[in-house]
Amino acid sequence: MCSGYAPRAGGSAVRQEKYRDANPAVRFVIGRFFERIRAVMGEVDAHSVLDAGCGEGELQRRSVLGTGITSVCLDLRLESLTDLRNATNQRSLICGSVQALPFASSSFDAVICLEVLEHLEDPAGAVRELARVARRALVLSVPYEPYFRLGNLVRGKHLRHFGNFPEHVQHWNFATFRAFLSSVLSEIRLIEAFPWIIACCRPDYR
Repeated sequence: MCSGYAPRAGGSAVRQEKYRDANPAVRFVIGRFFERIRAVMGEVDAHSVLDAGCGEGELQRRSVLGTGITSVCLDLRLESLTDLRNATNQRSLICGSVQALPFASSSFDAVICLEVLEHLEDPAGAVRELARVARRALVLSVPYEPYFRLGNLVRGKHLRHFGNFPEHVQHWNFATFRAFLSSVLSEIRLIEAFPWIIACCRPDYR
């Protein structure tokens, strides 16, 4: 899901390593994260959803959205969309950027954008664009710092960067993420999904 931004050279369309990790602790926290996303989407009761920055489609692979929902998947990487199409029944695939969505305003009941904002130089602009096309809810997630980096260090990942994934240029905790979103959105609810933060927000932006 870490897409919707310009990837560095040498990037791969293969599913992210963490989703294939056999470590029980890693599998547990990832499973819990998607269960909490599923619960949030159940509360939203959306009939149409944009998965913005879908990557290789972990939401679709895990059937997080459930049945009876019309979903569109958007990602900047054509390779990721091809991988998603080959692995699932998802056929509504759009190659594009979360910072310039090719949809009319209020096109979807809900917009989901998971593990994308931390990659962007202008995350506020992206949030405004995501909110523009949402009618009921905007669901976002970002790494919960510094715990995300500490988890990487424990796993022996990205040691040269002190646990920071090299393409993460934004870093938030609960307080700073709420402050960031409050400058753009209203009615923000934050949900802990260690080592991530989930936000469910009204799409009315400032």
